[in-house]
Amino acid sequence: MPDANSPEQYALDRRQFLQAVGSAAGTAAVVGTLAEPRAAVAAKGPNEKLTVGIMGVNGRGSALTRSFVTAGAHVSYICDVDERAIAKAAAIVGDQQQIKPAGISDFRKILDDKSVDILICAAPNHWHAPATILGCAAGKHVYVEKPCSHNPREGELAIAAARKNDRVVTMGSQRRSWPGIVEAIQKIKAGEIGKVHYARAWYNNKRPNIKHGQPAEVPSWLNWTLWQGPAPEKAFKDNILHYNWHWHWHYGNGELGNNGVHALDVCRWGLGVDYPIRVTSGGGKYRHDDDQETPDTHVVTYNFPGNKSIMWEGLSWSPLGSMLNQFGCSFHGENGSIVIIDPGYKQYDDRNKEIAASPTGSRGGDPDHVGNFLDCVRSSKRPNADIEEGHKSTLMCHLGNIAHRVNRVLTTDETNGHIANDEAAMNLWSREYRPGWEPKV
Repeated sequence: MPDANSPEQYALDRRQFLQAVGSAAGTAAVVGTLAEPRAAVAAKGPNEKLTVGIMGVNGRGSALTRSFVTAGAHVSYICDVDERAIAKAAAIVGDQQQIKPAGISDFRKILDDKSVDILICAAPNHWHAPATILGCAAGKHVYVEKPCSHNPREGELAIAAARKNDRVVTMGSQRRSWPGIVEAIQKIKAGEIGKVHYARAWYNNKRPNIKHGQPAEVPSWLNWTLWQGPAPEKAFKDNILHYNWHWHWHYGNGELGNNGVHALDVCRWGLGVDYPIRVTSGGGKYRHDDDQETPDTHVVTYNFPGNKSIMWEGLSWSPLGSMLNQFGCSFHGENGSIVIIDPGYKQYDDRNKEIAASPTGSRGGDPDHVGNFLDCVRSSKRPNADIEEGHKSTLMCHLGNIAHRVNRVLTTDETNGHIANDEAAMNLWSREYRPGWEPKV
């Protein structure tokens, strides 16, 4: 008999519920078969609430719950495999809507509900693209947290799913919508600092030792099998949840995919580049004796066509970053520079004299980005952080990590980012999946 959490068992339950016929090998096949057709999804008027289901509310999902409710969306479902998190997120909705959201542990119930317009995925990284692909196939628009994929192939499939199903899909790279940063990028593109050849990105933190995890009994409040979802099953350890999964290749993408993607996205946007032609990684895991697999000291250089480069510096154990800020990026042109420090910027001439800055009190956070996404769902326009742009920036993180893991320079195709003449590196382009959970478009 199939496990209650397996795609096969879910397919059986779903067919019974919908009185559908035929068999399906896995969740992806079932969703692709039974999803509401695009033509059957009626456009909602400008004053009609859009309905959302939120997947993963222990971290970013809670903030997004607040942002979507504040923006006027109706939250129908709060979903988490940690049953303790559901009530906390539901409390955020509070009295702002008459009908309380349903608390569920399996996000596929959101996919089944034809009244839901939007799937919000804020689960761990290994869920981002598979959930996006399933959401698109089920007729949902998708707001997916960064990075938009766990590996490069998933990002390509997520774009294909969005386009095939005519869905609006955005990545949670909020800086694409912050007025101060938009103004800075406009200045760069208008040539105010001359021709720009180089951008630098950084993130610094003082992260603790995660220790060496021990096998442990799965907590009663956790559905560990469903938490792992598409990732091949592993035994539960006591130092994985709810954040340290970031530092394990099986589930996360290290600091580069965690925070680097934000700054690299802004750098790529400002330089006007798509895919690199050469990726060089330096650094390693230096600070702690623990289970972390990803580098804690990481410098990656990306070379692009047209004599342009981006450099990323990530230091997870020392909080002093460039310009005395933990996070930021800078653009260096022939006639000056622009430094972006959240949520705005400062502009300098070629003698390092400050000549302009974003207004004091420039907006940051989620509201502008969420608002842009909801507007695009209503109008069928491409959002500021469309999934294709999200993939290109996320791919930079994947390439930096792959260069680190194979310990050599990567030569990449400027048309799609694929790695040339390196079979071992291209073996990391995708991953193994739990049977039945392979992403399909």
